[in-house]
Amino acid sequence: MKKFFTFLFFMTFIILIIGVWSFEKNDQVRQLTYKTLIGQHHIPEEYVPIYQDAADEYDVPWELLASVHRVETIFSTMDPLISPVGAVGHFQFMPRTWVGWSYPGGDLGQIEDEIDITDVALIEEHRGYGVDATGNGVADPFDMYDAAYSAARYLADHGASDGEYEEALFAYNQSQEYVNQVMGYFNSYKQHYELVSLPFAYGKK
Repeated sequence: MKKFFTFLFFMTFIILIIGVWSFEKNDQVRQLTYKTLIGQHHIPEEYVPIYQDAADEYDVPWELLASVHRVETIFSTMDPLISPVGAVGHFQFMPRTWVGWSYPGGDLGQIEDEIDITDVALIEEHRGYGVDATGNGVADPFDMYDAAYSAARYLADHGASDGEYEEALFAYNQSQEYVNQVMGYFNSYKQHYELVSLPFAYGKK
């Protein structure tokens, strides 16, 4: 009997180790786990001050930014933060939207890999939406502050600052299903929200 319980303990330990390893290394496992664990009213507390600062800067509701972040990357738990079509960063900007659509590239918004899309001068020249929110001289979609400020700027320019949330969201991602998803979270967060911690979120420091 003692050998049986020792074996059972050993197997449980192995399964636990495999589960933790799969969670940390396998993006699909991570995303499925977070989709299951993150509830309709949950918001990671470490991101709220960033949402609020960006929202105040561009006069949009911070809960709208939280909702976009939730739908786009499940609060940055997607790893890497690059979509199959080439959208990048915490808020999933296409590179040409980040740099500006006057810059040459693909119809979906792709830009050649060797182009530095964090170049502030390049963004200003082509009137892109990338923002250097931290003042460090680069506008990086993989920086949470830069990404959140850029998303707030984009949404504001497309109607969110005037309360036209669905129109702004449709401009952000031209899918009515996407708009419905984001608005679902937005309405939930406006009613009430619960702050949670995501210890394995991408790029968390």
